[in-house]
Amino acid sequence: MSDSLIDNFLGKIITRGELKVTLPSGVSRTIGTPTAGFPNVAVTLTDNKVARDILFDPRLGAGEAFMDGRIRIDQGDVMQLVQLLRANKPWERGGKIKGTSMLSELSRRAKFVRASFNQAISSQANVAHHYDIGNDLYQLMLDPEHMQYSCAYWDEGVTTLGEAQTAKLAHIAAKLALEKGQRVLDIGCGWGGMAIYLARHFDVDVTAITLSQEQFALAQMRAAEAQVADKVKFQLIDYRDLAKSSVTFDRIVSVGMFEHVGRPQFETFFNACANLLNDDGVMLLHTIGRFGGPGTTDAFTSKYIFPGGYIPALSETLAASEKSRLIHTDIETLRLHYAKTLRAWYAKCEEHKEAIIAMFDERFYRMWTFYLSGATAAFESGGMGNYQIQFTRNRRALPITRDYMFA
Repeated sequence: MSDSLIDNFLGKIITRGELKVTLPSGVSRTIGTPTAGFPNVAVTLTDNKVARDILFDPRLGAGEAFMDGRIRIDQGDVMQLVQLLRANKPWERGGKIKGTSMLSELSRRAKFVRASFNQAISSQANVAHHYDIGNDLYQLMLDPEHMQYSCAYWDEGVTTLGEAQTAKLAHIAAKLALEKGQRVLDIGCGWGGMAIYLARHFDVDVTAITLSQEQFALAQMRAAEAQVADKVKFQLIDYRDLAKSSVTFDRIVSVGMFEHVGRPQFETFFNACANLLNDDGVMLLHTIGRFGGPGTTDAFTSKYIFPGGYIPALSETLAASEKSRLIHTDIETLRLHYAKTLRAWYAKCEEHKEAIIAMFDERFYRMWTFYLSGATAAFESGGMGNYQIQFTRNRRALPITRDYMFA
């Protein structure tokens, strides 16, 4: 089984860069060729079941084996290991485009049908799985000023994570075309960074909603510390429940939340947003998205990181929004910004390794860094990017050129 892993699996993937694999027997094999820009990594498989687990489900099998210490990295780190594997088979491979075989299409559709459903009853549990593990971890990993757990914006001259997250908030604010005194809704507000920024810099009133108890408590504290508690109101409520009320808003912003909605709820989400948005209002959705068509969430991510989550293709997002007569007035694709953001988070986790292990344990630390490494590879070489989609209900709600964004 170990020989099959090397010859039939890894040997077909790795041609650039080197991977040295030491088997449980002590025998070592080296795959690939040293190549500039590609890492050289050495690993040891500590038992014969590792190869079987990886061949059965590469992402889940490798992730769990690494978490359990059954894959030991002797040279390099998990970020380099995952980068080596993914960068050898990038999404943008070039060459001629071949048609999809009937078998591949049937397999894709079968996986798609099994995609998770995210009903309202399970949403809070899914959110809690990831966000209620404790604020202390995120305070170590994220930028301290805004605590943004989403793709930053690495504008020209931006070098630090804090600068990039501030640039992201400013970039989104510009697309919202805010005016003093407007009512803004922040759906999935995290630890309040966006809401606080908008209240402080644009003198607007923000209602910010979340399903995470941990985020809710800390967001309120952060707003008080920023002296904008009178301008920002946090609520522990589902967007579907808020939409049942009669309240409406001039602006809606949602950053990094749509990935948790679940594909079956896309139309429900946009219908709720349309009903919450004033007739001349503006909405900005910032979300991870797939290049190409719809896909499925891998088993490791579903089991350990984001249960109930689903990364949408742009086509799915737009099709769902069209049902609510929302006009997509501007679409921007952020191609490499999240990769840079994830590498910054990974570096901070490395810096605070002992503290994170003390909070949880070494298995959690390995799980977390495997997650960050896989996500980085997906944005550097895989089929993931970020979309910022601006919506209105009225084609005259905004100026007819984009110049106002840069003013």
